[in-house]
Amino acid sequence: MNSTRNLLSEQPRLVDALPLLAREIEELLAKANEPKLAAQVAKLRMIERCSCEDDFCASFYTQPKPNGSYGSGHRNVVLEPDNGMLILDVVTGRIMQVEVLYRDEIRRVVRAIFP
Repeated sequence: MNSTRNLLSEQPRLVDALPLLAREIEELLAKANEPKLAAQVAKLRMIERCSCEDDFCASFYTQPKPNGSYGSGHRNVVLEPDNGMLILDVVTGRIMQVEVLYRDEIRRVVRAIFP
């Protein structure tokens, strides 16, 4: 558990790396009546990027990537941004991954952090 905690504390916070995205997610979660998830956004750390290599994907993990599927307790929270797509992978109330699609400005930052 300590090694996971150390990994997390060394990674950039979403609010520092992508402050506008963090605020957008918070606002969309509030609008979607997900206040507990919205409260997590300020503390989210960017752990690693999605490895799919699709040119429209800017997704990243906020918790260590699972081996296989997330399993029981997983749900997707589909948000409604003005552009692109935002989908949160949530497991037992905890944001695990932020799926960001069709947002080139976000992809450039994520790729700079995780080449």
